[in-house]
Amino acid sequence: MALKTANEFLESIKKLKPRVYLGGKWVKNLLDNPVTRSMVMANAAVYGLAEDPANKEVMVATSHLTGGTISRNLNVARNIHDLDMRQEMALLTSQTLGTCNYRCVGCDALNSLAATTWEMDRELGTKYNERFNKWLAYAQANDLAVSGAITDAKGDRKKRPTQQDEIDVFIHHVEKRDDGIIVSGIKVSQSGAIGSHETLVLPGGSLKEGEEQFALAFAVRNGDPGLTYICQYNPYSAEREMCDDESELGNPIYGQRETSTMVFDKVFIPWERVFLCGETKYCGKIVTRFAKAHRMNYGGACKVGFADLIIGGSLLAAEYSGVEKISHIQEKIIDMVRLNETSHACAIAAAMKGREEPQGSGVYLPDDLFGNAAKLNTAHGFWEIMKNAGDIGGGLVVTMPRLKDLEDPEVGPALKKAFSATGPADKRFKVAKFLQHWTAGLHGPGTWHGAGAPQSQRFMFTVLTDFESKKKMAKKLMGMKE
Repeated sequence: MALKTANEFLESIKKLKPRVYLGGKWVKNLLDNPVTRSMVMANAAVYGLAEDPANKEVMVATSHLTGGTISRNLNVARNIHDLDMRQEMALLTSQTLGTCNYRCVGCDALNSLAATTWEMDRELGTKYNERFNKWLAYAQANDLAVSGAITDAKGDRKKRPTQQDEIDVFIHHVEKRDDGIIVSGIKVSQSGAIGSHETLVLPGGSLKEGEEQFALAFAVRNGDPGLTYICQYNPYSAEREMCDDESELGNPIYGQRETSTMVFDKVFIPWERVFLCGETKYCGKIVTRFAKAHRMNYGGACKVGFADLIIGGSLLAAEYSGVEKISHIQEKIIDMVRLNETSHACAIAAAMKGREEPQGSGVYLPDDLFGNAAKLNTAHGFWEIMKNAGDIGGGLVVTMPRLKDLEDPEVGPALKKAFSATGPADKRFKVAKFLQHWTAGLHGPGTWHGAGAPQSQRFMFTVLTDFESKKKMAKKLMGMKE
């Protein structure tokens, strides 16, 4: 089957019947609700990017399983070029959408599973890789939107999964049958599952002997019985629901990043969709390999695309208020670019220094050190970029009236008089709302915690850095004897 068009994707979503709860009510139709619609339209736009011949190298790949043309979102990286195009896809989709590519986590999850199921089959004699490849070939042939669910609710962080008062704070199997497993538990902070065809579920962390029932990786279909999505809800959700003109919003079509809490209540997963069941030894490898891919793409490309948009909005804000030539404004813009391109350079380096892992698997993963550097630099740098954008945008970013108030016969004339500068009031309001979306919304904490909080990257630096060799280099140059 050929790649889906954006319209074909939308038609396929209309057939789904997920159990979705948002803001105190059940959502019957994803495209009728303005909040869930923004998520679906973002996914559709990613399909649209693949339709454009100009994006072919970035958005389209060749299946190593069938030789057919597939979405890069469903591609297993087989070389350094694949890794490079993967981070370029993350950059392009963020620049285009200003929100999540909701297939991103699924893409990085399937690369981790491709590597680790191959390793399990080699070492244990299992058939996980065979199962996974059959599922992946099906997903590729039907150009499915696949999201990923990683983070467990966790409960009391001082306790192991088996010690929790509520076992459902971790995904686990409650029954193993001849035809599959029954799964319960909760995944949180999940991006895009409500508007995807399927979700890849991975362990949320390393597990040890005695925790076998939590060692699970599987694919679940959107709308499977027992699966409920409880969507995030915040002031931006309420604003989108209440507004009668979405053009007034900071990101009119695609909105904020939409996440949900996925509740599994005795969901049946057939064996052909199970890619890990009880092998605790490999949970850490699955998570670590996922993180290698995701930190390169999230930190060094996705958020770089967002920052490109913020920089563009900041430039417009400066021009429309007449301060674009002021030296300290120009310095802030340069600082934003410096922080942003440093993160992107780390992503490019992570791709270019990628390598096959495990040896013989044919799967390429990014360099771990540079991927972590990309994410850690972005975690801190994104706050600086938002701060500078807020500075350049001025108080108007958080004190502006509504855009439509400019057309009110009573207050409009006064507003146009007050807020017209080198740019007209309507353009200044539009840019201010755009910057409000970035600087006063969800993006700071989201960027900080996404792909793992910075402490995770700091820990990886201690693991990956050969400090002893650095001391030896210094001693050698000083002429110091051991």
